[in-house]
Amino acid sequence: MKGLPAETDFVVIGAGVAGLRAAIELAEAGRVLVLSKKEITNSNPKNAQGGIAALSDEDEVSLHLQDTLSDGDGLCNPDAVKILVEEGPPRIEELIAWGTQFDRNGTKLVFGREGAHSRNRMLHAQGDSTGREILRALFAKAQTLKSISVVEFEFSTELLTDGGHVTGVSLINDKGMPEEIACSAVLLATGGMGQLYRNTTNPEVATGDGVAMAFRAGAEVSDMEFIQFHPTALYLKKAPRFLLSEALRGEGAYLRNIELSRFMGKYHPMGELAPRDLVARAIVHEMEVSHAKDPFVYLDLTHMNAAKVQKRFPRIYATCMQHNIDITEDLIPIRPAAHYSMGGVRTDLEGRASIGGLYSAGEAAATGVHGANRLASNSLLEGLVFGTRAGKAMRGELKHGHRKAGAQPKAAYSNGPVDAGLEEVIGQMQDVMWIDVGIVRTRNGMQEAIHKLQELAAKLANPRTRRAYEAANLHVAGLLVARSALAREESRGAHYRTDYPDHDDKKFLKHSVVRGEKVAFV
Repeated sequence: MKGLPAETDFVVIGAGVAGLRAAIELAEAGRVLVLSKKEITNSNPKNAQGGIAALSDEDEVSLHLQDTLSDGDGLCNPDAVKILVEEGPPRIEELIAWGTQFDRNGTKLVFGREGAHSRNRMLHAQGDSTGREILRALFAKAQTLKSISVVEFEFSTELLTDGGHVTGVSLINDKGMPEEIACSAVLLATGGMGQLYRNTTNPEVATGDGVAMAFRAGAEVSDMEFIQFHPTALYLKKAPRFLLSEALRGEGAYLRNIELSRFMGKYHPMGELAPRDLVARAIVHEMEVSHAKDPFVYLDLTHMNAAKVQKRFPRIYATCMQHNIDITEDLIPIRPAAHYSMGGVRTDLEGRASIGGLYSAGEAAATGVHGANRLASNSLLEGLVFGTRAGKAMRGELKHGHRKAGAQPKAAYSNGPVDAGLEEVIGQMQDVMWIDVGIVRTRNGMQEAIHKLQELAAKLANPRTRRAYEAANLHVAGLLVARSALAREESRGAHYRTDYPDHDDKKFLKHSVVRGEKVAFV
């Protein structure tokens, strides 16, 4: 595609599972422009090593429903979960029809188990490359539909609004120049915000762009305090925090402390298969009591069949071998890392945000399907199910005719040299969030975090480059997480406070909602 149009029918920001599935649903209704700020393969779904929750022969929809509600720790929207588990199987059947190659034993699909699931219901692809395979199939399907245009390296900066209704999007193109596109409706499918934290399994693109754009446009955000930390990320000083899938523990891997003792039995009867938030906090506690200067724990697969491990987890095996760790023979040093945001743009069950013409799906959205803690392997399914629903709902926006071209934005130049000062500010935000708004939280810590973030605001004003916008977006997201976490004076799911270690159902069996400066619970 040469250049961008001045207007189109629908804009989808983000080319992951939710964005592509929504675009496919929109294709028969009008022209769909899918914008990706990097190449299509650079996204959270591509990194998804775990499976996608499906319905096996030994399973029931009601059991998947109950497991999801249980892991959500009281805050799941039951209607959203019901939609997820009931509409999930036909969405997966579509994927298979579109060429997704899930792992099979002969002709029969192979189902695995992951933490907090009561049945084997996870489908995998190429062992540990499920997200990548689903994205491949969705992108191939999208390419067959002439009304869909997918454009890479287009960085969306702001939502255009008129009278409280979204009318388009501002962006910086791959040449560093500003552009505007008018449309009838915008879908934010921008993924997560893991780059808020010093340690994260998320790719570099996960800077909370969609949530920040929506918030600046006046939309409500919800449940921002619930950040899921994956218990097991590879910990080597000079290596990225590579995700070590939950499926490893699902297949029988052990967690061992620095003294090589298994410890999860002390914290939960499900041991290594306990919910992620409990496993992450258990690891943090084991690291604290070790009093090590550079603490970590181990993931142990050495008791498992080596050939089976290599076949089941080829990508994990190969990646660890690059760092001279043979996972079939060596203990793997690990630490928790920021992994998934349960909160985001507040939507209804069709993906509608609180301002007209704006929709959201996938990790950027808060439907309430995950509650306070996401059940493993529900994220890819959520992207499929709610991406489809958002796409269907967006079709109705055409009749409103809200497209309106805006004025050409001021010049912006994004391809200059790296701003060392800006990178330092981003690093400061990541450290503040990791230390004070991380796995274990306190009132004083979060108040200090908010104060430090507010002090950094002046350095992030008036962004002109792509990276400056990412920094500004991280700043907005960080304040939203910290303010929401400070307001929730209890512990629930992935949100844990030592000063309020228990549930408070009377006050906080509700969702946090932020609009402007106010945090409310509804």
